Amino acid sequence: MAPTRPQVIPHRRESSEASADERTLCEQTSDDEGYDGRPSGELSEGDHDILESEDERERLLTQKDGISGMFGKGVRIGKRDKKEEMRERKKGGDEESSALMYEMEEGIGARRKHLWRRLCIYISIIVLFVILLTAAYRLSTPKDVAAAATMVSNGTSLFAPTTILISLDGFRADFLYRNLTPTLNQFIQEGISPKYMLPSFPSVTFPNHYTMATGMYPEAHGVVGNSFWDPALEKEFYYTDPDRSLQSHWWGGEPIWVTAEKQKVRTAVHMWPGSEAHILNQKIAYVDKYNGSEILPAKVNRIMDLLDIPGPQDIGASASTPRPQLIAAYVPNVDGDGHKYGPNSTEIRQTIANADSMLGDILKGLHERNLTGIVNVIVVSDHGMATTDVTRLIQLEDLIDPAELSHIDGWPLYGLRPKNPSELNRLHSQLKDKAKANPNIEVYLRDEDMPARYHFSQNERIAPLWIVPKTGWAIVTKDEFDVEEGKARGDVYHPRGLHGYDHEHPLMRAIFIARGPAFPHVPGSRMDPFQNIELYNIVCDSINLTPAPNNGTLRLPLKPVGHHNDPETPPNETPEDPVPQNANPSSSSSSSPPLPSLATMSTTFDSLSSIAASASGLEDTSPSVDESNVSRPTPPSKVSDTPQPDEEKGEKGDKETWWEWLTHKADEVEGWVEEFVHEHVPGGQQNEDGSSEENKDF
Repeated sequence: MAPTRPQVIPHRRESSEASADERTLCEQTSDDEGYDGRPSGELSEGDHDILESEDERERLLTQKDGISGMFGKGVRIGKRDKKEEMRERKKGGDEESSALMYEMEEGIGARRKHLWRRLCIYISIIVLFVILLTAAYRLSTPKDVAAAATMVSNGTSLFAPTTILISLDGFRADFLYRNLTPTLNQFIQEGISPKYMLPSFPSVTFPNHYTMATGMYPEAHGVVGNSFWDPALEKEFYYTDPDRSLQSHWWGGEPIWVTAEKQKVRTAVHMWPGSEAHILNQKIAYVDKYNGSEILPAKVNRIMDLLDIPGPQDIGASASTPRPQLIAAYVPNVDGDGHKYGPNSTEIRQTIANADSMLGDILKGLHERNLTGIVNVIVVSDHGMATTDVTRLIQLEDLIDPAELSHIDGWPLYGLRPKNPSELNRLHSQLKDKAKANPNIEVYLRDEDMPARYHFSQNERIAPLWIVPKTGWAIVTKDEFDVEEGKARGDVYHPRGLHGYDHEHPLMRAIFIARGPAFPHVPGSRMDPFQNIELYNIVCDSINLTPAPNNGTLRLPLKPVGHHNDPETPPNETPEDPVPQNANPSSSSSSSPPLPSLATMSTTFDSLSSIAASASGLEDTSPSVDESNVSRPTPPSKVSDTPQPDEEKGEKGDKETWWEWLTHKADEVEGWVEEFVHEHVPGGQQNEDGSSEENKDF
């Protein structure tokens, strides 16, 4: 029989007669209040269905281990049991809710920890990527990031600190005072320079170019001459023979191109002496082999082409063809023609002017590329030049027997190595006695009385015994030139110009001129003269290199002592060349040439009046041979290297052509004009360019 369905009266909660059970079913109460656990007898049919469904679900959920779980303690029959189960389910649900909330909070915390862990991993990856990117950037650029920050734009490309170093071989300091070098003279007014730079001893090309490249004295870097014997290697170095000069064992120290490349600064070396030797096994970006026939415009084009290479930040940049930050270029023309024609010849004037024009083309190229204020330009020379003559030759055989010598080093100074070392002191005494009768030579023992200022004793490659001629003199062997026979025939001695003498003699003075961002001085600044061992540090500082150990001490910024236009600036010195016999080698010539006789003067004065007129106007008189109104053939632009027996017979009075006679008379009148201007014309001691004497070119 179906149970009687209890009658549910709506809204019984408002009646005072409502039972507690009804209130329990109808009123909203909290989980802990108003519920006494009594079963309700008045449940609707729907409520019964709900309760039964919940009971069935509970049994199924609480069932454990099969059938045994169905008959456990948790299963009860009756309305009270069902009510209690309902209460327990409520409480269990609350506990489950609390547990669920706790688990959710636990899950949220775990997820937060996991999120932070992942975030740290991501940050670490990003930091590592940035480090790797920075390292790759440093390896792909010529310098580090700090150097890259110093790059300057010319409008089309970024340039790291860049320096062009140009060496004009044999360019004597007083060549600047001949009204032939407008570019160099203007360059002086734009940059900083001393009156001159001193070479190192001996004042010859290879030792001095390598001294400028390393900052070391020749005794320190080991290239002690253009030719010398190494007793340890038992080999001879000879500068014009690649088989005897381009081996790395000859070249000590660290040249500037090696220093630069070791510090990731790309370098181009154009014919610089020593650059073709693989020094310290360092690879150099660009090395141009020596080519004595290369024309000057080709050198300009080469330098400009190197600057036009895309930089590391430009489109088209290539690691195999980088743009160099250091360009060192060697120009041999002035030295070559100085030897061939002499430093006071007409021909050398054109060579000097050509070298000046070459520099002008380089500066013009920089201006066209908007690099004038970005690229440093340093112009130097390695030594000067002195005039030679057959009357200033000394026969070696008159001083010593060459048969007693195993090796002869150097030239025009001679380093002697006796075959028998025990004979060294005897040969030294013998030469000392010869020097007493000939004041134009000096004799030194390397280990005893070599002048300390030469810095020329601390190397076994330096011969133990030396004959050093005075400036303008030369020592020759008879197989080279027989002095007595040459004088008798009136032969011309070649070379017509020489160097290699006392490095402090005025005729051996070199030049140094610098301009650019590394030299932020007042334009036209003048500094004290210095020796060329200082050049290495200056070049290093100009492109932010750390120099290798060297003998120099001068560093950037340079310290000016005044301005070239200051009234207290020392006058421009034009040393007398050739040097008078027995002249003090360390002082410049200030004496005037002897006056010609009145008869000679009157004979030639009218025909050469234009020379005197130009001299009185303080102009350079040397071009007057081509500019005067005298009709005569144009002299040849070049002469043969082979001695010509009749070339200078006019000096002895026979077979002298009218052209030679006129030239010699011009020399005499020029000397008379110089003396006249010096003594009688106010301010006559200076030319238009400020030189202290009239220039001599004839």
